[in-house]
Amino acid sequence: MIPIKALSMHALLIEPAGQGWTQLAELGIAFVLSALIGMEREYRQKSAGLRTYTIVGLASALMVLVSKYGFTDILQNGRVMLDPSRIAAQIVSGIGFIGGGVIFMRRDAVRGLTTAAIIWLTAGIGMACGAGLVVLACAVTVGHFIVVFVFPSIASRLPHAAYCATQISLIYESGYGVLRNALITCTRQRFAVSDATVQNQAENGDNIVNVVLVIQGSGNPKTLVDTLGEIKGVLSVHASDFADPLNAAT
Repeated sequence: MIPIKALSMHALLIEPAGQGWTQLAELGIAFVLSALIGMEREYRQKSAGLRTYTIVGLASALMVLVSKYGFTDILQNGRVMLDPSRIAAQIVSGIGFIGGGVIFMRRDAVRGLTTAAIIWLTAGIGMACGAGLVVLACAVTVGHFIVVFVFPSIASRLPHAAYCATQISLIYESGYGVLRNALITCTRQRFAVSDATVQNQAENGDNIVNVVLVIQGSGNPKTLVDTLGEIKGVLSVHASDFADPLNAAT
């Protein structure tokens, strides 16, 4: 059995490894990749921007490096063992608190899901850099930019189920024939209007009307929203999923 005094002297003589240029390079790569994702989020004016994503990626890389190399001075064969994968699992769980903080619900629309997912992805990129898997980290970063820049164009071209209802909130100034033009536009975009409700007209003023349209069709709701926004007199237009009990049971 090794005396306690000998163990303490042994710990003092052995410096923790993992403080070389390789680890600094891994931290630097995590910093750059995370900052690139943060710049894209900052450009889109999301709730979490450049600083948040850079800190998440860099801190994740640091925690993985600490788990790998921070305890080498206390390792003893058959006595003290190290499991670096445990810190990775804790990061995956802990980053959910930040992701959950950027998700919020406004009326019937849920916002922030993509932002939360990208924060989680950025943590994974930082962890990969800290683990020395730089090629994988770079590949996932490229995948991120494909998802945020290429996928929206692909999604806009996909056909939509005709039975799925969409709720359009349209705020406009009266006197321009906006509602008539909006109904015509919906028809041209392959949508049928199943319900139209006027909301909060008194609160918005005599000349401001808020109409909620429930539409169904095979067209693209995003394209419809963009087209409705170009109608003269329209102040704002917003689309969200409509919770129809008949459709929900399908």
